Amino acid sequence: MKIALIGSRGIPARYSGFEQFYEQFAVRLAERGHEVTVYNRSHFIKDVKKEYKGVRIVSLPSIPTKHLDTIVHTALSTLHALFCRYDVVYYCIVGNSPLVWIPRLAGAKTLINVDGEDWARGKWSGFAKTYQKWCEGVACKAANAVIADAKGILTRYRELYNHETIFVPYGANIRKNLRFIPDFAQKSEDRGQKFEERSDRPNAQSLMPNALKKYNLRPEEYIFYVGRFVPENAIDLLIRAFRRLKTEKKLVVVGDAPYADGFKKSLYELAAGDERIIFTGYAFGDDYAQLSANAYFYVQPAGIDGTRPALLDQMGFGNCVLVRNSIVNMEVIGDCGCFFDKERLEDSLVEVMQELVENGDKVQGYRERVTSRIESYYNWEWVTAFYEDLFLRLKEGRPAIQYDDFLKAIHG
Repeated sequence: MKIALIGSRGIPARYSGFEQFYEQFAVRLAERGHEVTVYNRSHFIKDVKKEYKGVRIVSLPSIPTKHLDTIVHTALSTLHALFCRYDVVYYCIVGNSPLVWIPRLAGAKTLINVDGEDWARGKWSGFAKTYQKWCEGVACKAANAVIADAKGILTRYRELYNHETIFVPYGANIRKNLRFIPDFAQKSEDRGQKFEERSDRPNAQSLMPNALKKYNLRPEEYIFYVGRFVPENAIDLLIRAFRRLKTEKKLVVVGDAPYADGFKKSLYELAAGDERIIFTGYAFGDDYAQLSANAYFYVQPAGIDGTRPALLDQMGFGNCVLVRNSIVNMEVIGDCGCFFDKERLEDSLVEVMQELVENGDKVQGYRERVTSRIESYYNWEWVTAFYEDLFLRLKEGRPAIQYDDFLKAIHG
């Protein structure tokens, strides 16, 4: 099949969860023999011109402002797609839904991943917020299929719009064996305490992964967060709670965001004076993997419903994960992670983090269970196979099935 992926900043992933999703998804589809095209924003990814790991790249311009960047690039990509005879065009972000019907004029089947309650994000206000909410209803009419990344979103569209969406989770890779445990270091009985260097061995820091050396970090000695610097991700909540912790562990905050200078400044001001808090900016590739794999635990404080690919990624690294107890977060972690109370927020987050800091065995217990959750449900091979089946069903005019039914058919 000829398949186009539209709506993200492009690949390779250098920004958010959708870019990570598109990179994994596109490459895997190409490996299965499909002709896959990803539309990149030329101002954002400048060093990839025509091809990436078997995926065709089309780079088009945009207007790089908060309100126009996505919709303008998606519009240009959609017009280009009209003349490419695609079988399937896949969109992300509900705000793009008014454009989703256009490729259908050329015979393509279209899908849109609506990504939770986008209208509730703090970056939108006034008309933009109203527009995002209106787009939810438009998506139900414009696309051949609406994709929900969580069952809570599926339920919401059923109740609000009387529309049956198709639940498809994101996938994650298992990378738990990347954790660095040097043979010259031994842990105390409490797994949450520091590594102890032995005097008869080389200096630990000299053999540390490069990303840890860069920020003067040690394995197990930092709490980890990764994500965009936008209000709905609640990084300010995490920083306030962390500052109240009684611990020598550090907080490593990975991420950034365009069009959010004011919010970024407020985060730096909130962290000022606490040398335990480290901002790294964006991290990708080896740096991201090394920082992820050696964290003590990972925190996802965001409250907007919608599955976070970063959360699944951290579970794939074998990390103990701590999330706000929203419907979707709880759906993702099952009994393989811990949570804080969305009603008590900061106080609850402090209490749970302090408990984890003081109880290394509990952290290790979650680590031992979490990758089984990924392997059994959020497996990239199954996610890709389901999408392949869904695309073929749409192309041939056959009814779609849900992801859970697909897994049951696989496992018998």
